[in-house]
Amino acid sequence: MTFQVQEQYQFIEKILFENFGYEPTIQDFQFFYGGNFNLAVRIKLQEGDFFIKWNQGDHEGMFETEAKSLQILGETQVLTIPSVVNFGKIVDKDYLMMEFLSPSPRKDNYWRDFGQKLARLHLHSSAKHGLSFNNYIGALAQSNEWMSDGIAFFAEKRLKVQAGLALYERRISPEMHGRLVALCEKLPQLLPNEKPALLHGDLWSGNVMTDAQGAVALVDPSCYYGLREAELAFTTMFGGFETAFYEAYHEVYPIENGFGDRIPLYNLYPLMVHVNLFGGGYLSAVEKILRKFE
Repeated sequence: MTFQVQEQYQFIEKILFENFGYEPTIQDFQFFYGGNFNLAVRIKLQEGDFFIKWNQGDHEGMFETEAKSLQILGETQVLTIPSVVNFGKIVDKDYLMMEFLSPSPRKDNYWRDFGQKLARLHLHSSAKHGLSFNNYIGALAQSNEWMSDGIAFFAEKRLKVQAGLALYERRISPEMHGRLVALCEKLPQLLPNEKPALLHGDLWSGNVMTDAQGAVALVDPSCYYGLREAELAFTTMFGGFETAFYEAYHEVYPIENGFGDRIPLYNLYPLMVHVNLFGGGYLSAVEKILRKFE
């Protein structure tokens, strides 16, 4: 066992002691490395299987808000969501401990079941768009202050925030920033202003898995109440989901005609998140959307 692994192992033992009041015997463990700032481990104990992740950087409150988001989604009892054991700070590192979901092969009607369940999740609503706390999407802060108008929320708390950050970090030019802001002013004529829907908030294939029964399970949420079409658009990035998923969703909670044309507008948000996290490789896609709607 290398020094680094031994140090991490001791850190895990401290988390277990804090949560159990004793040091349970670790029967098996497997490390995962999530991006530039998160480390994680699956541990097998006599008490059960658990997933623990912690960050190596300055992302104050990230796991607390993730724990709250998991609890909000779990309380709907619509989808399988890992239950939270605890979150906290040890040795100046924030951590999140939760149930480990043992995946099984997808059941036969996996995609239809998923679509129906996501539609039922989106039927959970709120008086306003936003959330009672701010959270993160990836490593970036996500502002959720309540707003009555869903399109205004999407423009002000999503697109303009990312555009402003990209301008500040010199990832986009002042000219592109101006075009993004100008497009935000057009959104009321381009998007349906629906009632708030409870969203997972970061719904791409990497945050979708199966539970022990082969049904859909969701992890790593960045949830808030917002425009449900933004979530559906997000699912089309990085490969998308199968057609049966969208058909089943529409049967439970129909979407307005023309959604396909609106997808690029919603996906400006995750694209700008990727610009700010990973650099200019995503700017060509942003440029293409801007040209389409100018």
